[in-house]
Amino acid sequence: MTSTSPLARIVRGTGPGLLLAHGGTGSIDGNYGPILDGLAERHRVVGPDYPGSGRTPRASGPLELDTLADQLVAAAVEQGLDTFAIAGYSLGGPVALRAATRHPERVTALVLTATFAHPSARMRLLVEDWLRQLRSDDQEAAARWAALIGAGAPYLDRMTPEQLAMVIKGARASIPPGAIDQVELVGRVDVREDLGRIRVPTLVISTTLDTMATPYHHRQVADAIPGARFAELESGHLPFVEAPDEWLGLIRTFLDAQHGQPAQYDRA
Repeated sequence: MTSTSPLARIVRGTGPGLLLAHGGTGSIDGNYGPILDGLAERHRVVGPDYPGSGRTPRASGPLELDTLADQLVAAAVEQGLDTFAIAGYSLGGPVALRAATRHPERVTALVLTATFAHPSARMRLLVEDWLRQLRSDDQEAAARWAALIGAGAPYLDRMTPEQLAMVIKGARASIPPGAIDQVELVGRVDVREDLGRIRVPTLVISTTLDTMATPYHHRQVADAIPGARFAELESGHLPFVEAPDEWLGLIRTFLDAQHGQPAQYDRA
């Protein structure tokens, strides 16, 4: 039985169900906003904000992956979706994977972008530094760090100083109240045992310029999921600002294929 969900959510569109799982320190608006209209053209989209992000109050204790996965599924069911695909970005990938293994009767497909199953040693160093930045009183430094690590180098290299200043200003303004809770969960994630249990069509989208969750992590996920498809997107960790049209195209093409259209991906 699916419990009730405390998560505030965005609900848009009509068609087959699509549940969105956003990244750590993100939100549905922040991570999926640029492609939300495109997704809602073909799907009934439910996008819950994690505790401490968007419209959802911060949790009273540490976030737990099982609980968060259950809450996302419950949000979709409360909006009338009996079954649905899940699109998970970054931390949303492990959330989606855990939801699929805990609620296999409801999840029909997975799209996992810029994601990971378990932080590598390098990623653990990054998470520790991220937490140090977030816990400091210097929000400007935290925003500069997030912009430098999050975006792909080509995206930043093309900017004028004025454009970069705007990006840093936006990064500072978008740090949610639950940022520390969510990044702490990133550091604890381990869904490696879930990967081999996935039995639904899965697409892993590798952001090839990603220095946060690197392509090493994307391959680890794809290689361990039976029959998973793999696609590459030339982007850093922020496809919603670096390559939104291309990202939307990959997601829609894959999901369309689950409704009678021929698949268009090979495991490269």
